[in-house]
Amino acid sequence: MFAAGGQEKISFGIYDIAASLTIPGWLVIITLMIMTVYLIAVGIERWLTYNKAKAQSRQYAPKVAQALKNSNIDEAISISDKHKDSHLAMVVSSGLKEFSAHQGNSEITADEMEASKRALDRAIAVKTAELKRGLSGLATVGSTAPFVGLFGTVVGIIGAFVALAQAENAGIGAVGAAIAEALVATAFGIAVAVPAVWLFNYFTNKVTSFGVEMENSASELVDYFIRQRTKRLNG
Repeated sequence: MFAAGGQEKISFGIYDIAASLTIPGWLVIITLMIMTVYLIAVGIERWLTYNKAKAQSRQYAPKVAQALKNSNIDEAISISDKHKDSHLAMVVSSGLKEFSAHQGNSEITADEMEASKRALDRAIAVKTAELKRGLSGLATVGSTAPFVGLFGTVVGIIGAFVALAQAENAGIGAVGAAIAEALVATAFGIAVAVPAVWLFNYFTNKVTSFGVEMENSASELVDYFIRQRTKRLNG
């Protein structure tokens, strides 16, 4: 298309921009598309995982509390094993199994109590790492996507200067394609980075909340172990 005066009119249609992309421009766009797919995949997977963990933990907590109230550790372990998606169940199960291993002894020693505490700490560390899976990738996408887009912008600007130097008529039409490439790369980079940062912060807050719940459950379980040990000593 041409504007008045014979100059080529710049077009910002999707197909026109795609047709004008250079090889470096396409590499930038493809890289950002891969980041987008990763962002969506991790976002959906983590959202489903966290929701499932929250839902199962709500069902699990009163059941295991009742079993422990009845001093039925075996039942509590069985209930924990049935709620595999609950972050609380994994922690409680690890502590109970370690404590249960010493139940046959006539007296539960301080070392055995300490072993149960360490089992809880290990379970919390393992589960926290599991809950954080994929979040570092989101952080990487959020921090690097703008720079990938910026690289595309630089490539586009360089292309614009090259086109300007080679053009007989130094009009906007001569550099339009390169400018479009630069703008698309910038916009795409920002469009990928912003939701990645949002999701990273949202999911990090979720993991922090789950961590507090696991720490509280572990603390309550240690109190339970102490009461059980006191009963043994007094009995």
